[in-house]
Amino acid sequence: MPQRQNAGSVRPITDADVPLAVDTLTRAFADYPYMRHVIAEDDHEGRIRRFQEVCLTRIAMVYGRVWVADAGLAVAAWATPDQDPSPAFAEIGPLLGDLAGDRAFAYESADQAVAPHRPKEPAWFLNTVAVAPEAQGRGLGSAVLAPGIEAAARAGHPAFLETSGERNVAFYERLGFKVVADVRLPHDGPRTWSMRRDPH
Repeated sequence: MPQRQNAGSVRPITDADVPLAVDTLTRAFADYPYMRHVIAEDDHEGRIRRFQEVCLTRIAMVYGRVWVADAGLAVAAWATPDQDPSPAFAEIGPLLGDLAGDRAFAYESADQAVAPHRPKEPAWFLNTVAVAPEAQGRGLGSAVLAPGIEAAARAGHPAFLETSGERNVAFYERLGFKVVADVRLPHDGPRTWSMRRDPH
């Protein structure tokens, strides 16, 4: 997958990268339609920050694979078929429910609405990807996604993601993903696209 010369250095995340990576994720998702729908408005940004930190450090870094570019100005976190994160989700489920606050019902119903469109076979699932606003337009998004896409393809697994940002669809299509479902989330939720990239 071609990367621009100025796409920064991409490597697996380290503990030292976590603060900047969490900051990048928080800023990227503070006004994201899905997060606005499923996370309470009260102290919304604080809730997003804690949500991203917990999911990154307790799920993705332990049970999945995470890459950063420019030490965390871009970050991509994947769930892989190699490990089952169910024990961690059972442990942090109540915390995630608290963070959703009065939108917990929307969080549950959104998950139920998109679940039928997820792969039934082992797959790499893109949990989250973000590029800090000041670092956008330099190819960091494509660069930080490349290792996960390539690893999934090498293992013979599809890569899968869900996005509630319409302009993200064309970006992912350029990386070889195809829309497999277009879902309007319940309770006046945002339109959400399920996208899949099969190994070639």
